[in-house]
Amino acid sequence: MPLALLALALGAFGIGTTEFVIVGLLPDIADTYAVSIPTAGLLVTGYALGVLAGAPVMTGLGTRVSRKRMLLGALLLLIAGNVLSAAAPTFGLMLTGRVVASLAHGAFFGIGSVVAGNLVSPDKRASAISMMFTGLAVATIVGVPLGTLLGQQFGWRLTFLLVALVGLIGFAGVAALVPEQPAPQNARLRNEIAALANPQVLLAMAMTVLGFGGVFAAITYLAPMMTEVTGYAESSITWLLVLFGLGFFLGNLIGGKFADRHPMPMLYASLSGLAVMLAVFTVTAHNKVAAAITVVLIGALGFATVPSLQKRVLDHAAGAPTLASALNIGAFNLGNAISAWLGGVVIAAGFGYTSPNWVGFGLVLVSVVLAVISGALERNTTSRPVTQTEPLVPA
Repeated sequence: MPLALLALALGAFGIGTTEFVIVGLLPDIADTYAVSIPTAGLLVTGYALGVLAGAPVMTGLGTRVSRKRMLLGALLLLIAGNVLSAAAPTFGLMLTGRVVASLAHGAFFGIGSVVAGNLVSPDKRASAISMMFTGLAVATIVGVPLGTLLGQQFGWRLTFLLVALVGLIGFAGVAALVPEQPAPQNARLRNEIAALANPQVLLAMAMTVLGFGGVFAAITYLAPMMTEVTGYAESSITWLLVLFGLGFFLGNLIGGKFADRHPMPMLYASLSGLAVMLAVFTVTAHNKVAAAITVVLIGALGFATVPSLQKRVLDHAAGAPTLASALNIGAFNLGNAISAWLGGVVIAAGFGYTSPNWVGFGLVLVSVVLAVISGALERNTTSRPVTQTEPLVPA
């Protein structure tokens, strides 16, 4: 794999830490601003919606800019947003800082996926994308637990300052190692938008919203669930996040390996398994050992879908992949926003801290149905007889 993928993984590490570190610090931030846990959960929702909005805007602005410059610009937003979050005197400004940082997310991962895919041969595209997303997975193993621990010991504001420092290191890595990939000569925003009309692209994005949303329905409220229901001490949240990150890491490796060869079977298996584990989590949350195992499996099954879905979008929007790729990253975060909000709703309604697991189960179950529909459409397309007036369209 090219060394440039290491630089992309480094940037992904900073963005991944930014996104997920809020989970372990949510109770502390709620206490600082004297808001409820569901209200503090808006920091997750706001970040996710910022990713969704920022992906098309940043991509549209960057159709005439080199992809490397877009990556560097995204990392500058990451740094600025985390500095603002660290210094925010009010909850409103804290939320603003999260949104500013989120604008980097969709552009970096969306454009980074295209860059990573162009660095290798087509048959290794999913593996290259998986390599970049390894930085995100490592962030959940190292960055998020360490940031949570430091935030609990020395105050959560220090965590966001350190994340800004990680972003600065990522900026240096991308500047030094990622080669220039100029925008295509025929790059036009209308071409990028037209690529979204492919039903397979839309189905993949819908699966992304619902599938990964199911993960975040449970994980957003992991800290209060584990302390109030399972009986873990607050200090245990750090190593529980390490387990979740380990699941992410393993799922990313497995998903990247099989997505190049068997993308649809990989999606069927990972989404179905994820639905089962989210339903089971409602029961296992009452036992410390079972809960820890379930956290690992949810992380692994959830992230195993990422290489397959991202590669699927790139393949079916091959003529103009940048916007579709960025929007699919936004789709991950739309799922996060919807599920975080719905999880807060059911908790506020008095159904308890395990109730978001059922929200996640329902979202993923719909995603499984969409995967089956997508596979059926693909089989019908490739099995149709080709006439002289109908050119063969690659699946």
